[in-house]
Order: sequence, then C-alpha cells, then structure tokens
Amino acid sequence: MTARTIVHLLRHGEVENPDGVLYGRMPGFFLSQRGRKQALTVAEALAGHGLVHVVASPLERAQETAAPIAGAHRLDIATDEGLIEAANQFEGLRVAVGDGALRQPRHWPKLRNPILPSWGEPYVDIAHRMLGAVYRARAEAEGREALCVSHQLPIWTLRRFLEGRRLWHDPRRRQCSLASLTSLVFDGEQLVDIVYSEPAGTTDPMVTGA
Repeated sequence: MTARTIVHLLRHGEVENPDGVLYGRMPGFFLSQRGRKQALTVAEALAGHGLVHVVASPLERAQETAAPIAGAHRLDIATDEGLIEAANQFEGLRVAVGDGALRQPRHWPKLRNPILPSWGEPYVDIAHRMLGAVYRARAEAEGREALCVSHQLPIWTLRRFLEGRRLWHDPRRRQCSLASLTSLVFDGEQLVDIVYSEPAGTTDPMVTGA
C-alpha cells in the first residue's frame, strides 16, 4: 500500500509596496499588515493538518508567511531556492499597463517573445525547478503533509505544467490569490489530484502587492 502525501503550495501574503514596483527577487520587501493577517489566517486553516515539513523561498515575504504556520506546528522553516520568484528584467520598475517601463521604447525589445518569455526566466525552467522543490518536500513528508511557500508566477506555472496546459498565459487569469493554497495530492510518487483553496479570500491577480 502506497503512502498518501500532500504538498501544499502557498502563495505569500500581501507585500508592502507603496511605489508599485515589480520587486521580483529584490531584498527588503516584507509583508504588509494585511499580509501578516493573511498568514495567520492560513495558519488557522492548517492547524488541524498533519504538517511535518515547512519550506519556503529565501525571499523575506515567503519566510514571513511561513513563520506562523511553522510555529503552530513546532517546525523549523527550511529554505529551498527552487521556490524563489521568477527572474525578471523589469525588476525594480513600474510595469502596469500604460504606465512606467512599458511606455519606454528602449524596453520594447524585451517583449519580443511572450511565449518564452523573453523578459525573464523561461516558463519551462520555472516549472522544472518548482517540480524539483515539490518532490524534495514530498520526500520529507512521506505519508503526511508538507507546505512550500512560494510566489504567484512559479506556483501558477507549475500547476499549468502538471495539468498539461501551455505555459504561456494571460496573467489576468491566474488562479492564485494572495495566501492561497494549491495542494498537490500524491499516491506514492504519483500525483493524483490538485486542489485549490483560498483560506484568506480572493484577490485580483494583477493587484500591486503580489
């Protein structure tokens, strides 16, 4: 009889970002007050779960989101670089539609291939490193549950990869709200189900603070 293991992919909570920049992998971006409340809400939602392993992206917002959940289960937070935010050439700039960097012709060549995408880390690379992190977490929690705290684009890219869908997509249609859970259910090493939930409520996928 094979073991049933669940790996929860948690998107971090809302970030304090008053200038509305694409912060990507930049250091120094922490959860807002709302983001800290979202993390506590998720901790409450997972209180009765059999979590035995908590791992997070090295970025501050992911580590902060993981903290109350790990604390509630008396676990240390492991760090896995495979869960980090996607690399992006627009990091540190404002990139809202019709605003900031996207209005400057010098940046337009970066947009030449949205399928790759040409402005950042290739989708297939994101999917592969995320899958590696998930299987490492699954192995640590064999027969129980693990939590991986990551970021919107990596989580959504991995979900599309696992569902056999094309990786390039409209970011306005991502089903990955702030502090949402994308739970991967394994029978042994085989993925048998994907369950999505929003313990902290629904948020706009394009909202600043993601």
